[in-house]
Amino acid sequence: MKAAQIKKYNQTLAVTIQEIDRPQPLANEVLVKVAYAAVNPLDPMNIRGDTKLMQNYALPLTLGNEIAGEITAIGTDVTDFKVGDQVYARLPLAKIGGFAEYVAVTTDAIWYTPKDLSLREAVAIPLTGLTAYQGLFEELAAQPNRTLFIPGGSGGFGQIAVPIAKSLGLTVIVSGNVAARDHILNLGADQYIDYKTTDYWEVLDQIDYVIDTRGGADIEREMAIMKPGGRILSLIAGPNKQFAKQLQLPFWKQLLFSLAGRKWDRLAKKAGVEYRFIFVRSDGAQLKKITEIVEQQAIVPAIDPHQFDLAHVKEALELVAHGHPTGKVVIKVQAG
Repeated sequence: MKAAQIKKYNQTLAVTIQEIDRPQPLANEVLVKVAYAAVNPLDPMNIRGDTKLMQNYALPLTLGNEIAGEITAIGTDVTDFKVGDQVYARLPLAKIGGFAEYVAVTTDAIWYTPKDLSLREAVAIPLTGLTAYQGLFEELAAQPNRTLFIPGGSGGFGQIAVPIAKSLGLTVIVSGNVAARDHILNLGADQYIDYKTTDYWEVLDQIDYVIDTRGGADIEREMAIMKPGGRILSLIAGPNKQFAKQLQLPFWKQLLFSLAGRKWDRLAKKAGVEYRFIFVRSDGAQLKKITEIVEQQAIVPAIDPHQFDLAHVKEALELVAHGHPTGKVVIKVQAG
């Protein structure tokens, strides 16, 4: 089968299409014929080696974290899924490889695709949905009747995070471009700030939780509008000591992450808040709950209009890394 691989870490996003053996599913795995794979900022990071301290992959590495497709074979212990089922997943951290014609994946990482979405649309859900779910439930431990702010939350992340946050009883405030205002409000957001006309740090105060999607200088501004004791979760800025301890990483890695995240921890201490970072894991049970929300809210994720196939994966990676996609960037791997 064809697969997009790297043979060494590189800064130019160099990828080669290789012929490799089709995987055989283990007892607790299914074999998925990949129809579509999504490209995420995590993929260029994997190519550059930016994630080596968190997940050190053996080379050559088949890329791709997020897939949608059809089950073509099942392991001997599989009872919950059958051949012909359409499923999707954020692949397990230790066993990625979605930029390939087939992938073998454990059943605890997958779920059925939402009933009203095509496979091309569905592939945009798992990683974003799990980021929102794990961020709200685990990292922020969000409690009802409190306030969440998502700066830059008008894109794909916001359209999943807002309904999940509202289901927890949170007041949700989002900033973003004016074109997305009505859509985000219709999903349940309580307030929407047009970033071109209003600086959120001038109008917001006493915020309990922030999900940072921007990083950089915005983090200090975000902390400044928070209540003492609040929590800020960054999807961008990077890990810290707490992140390393939570993953029970070796002491030397905890020391490195402590140094890497010292800037954010110092800012958080000064503001009287707690800084968190997330590296999203696969979870089929959580994906089931996310799927229910997607179906109930009739969410249709935005897909970037550029068309890519496996032979043009490098162009797709470059669009995500250096361009301005207008939705999730998707690769068509196989028909179906």
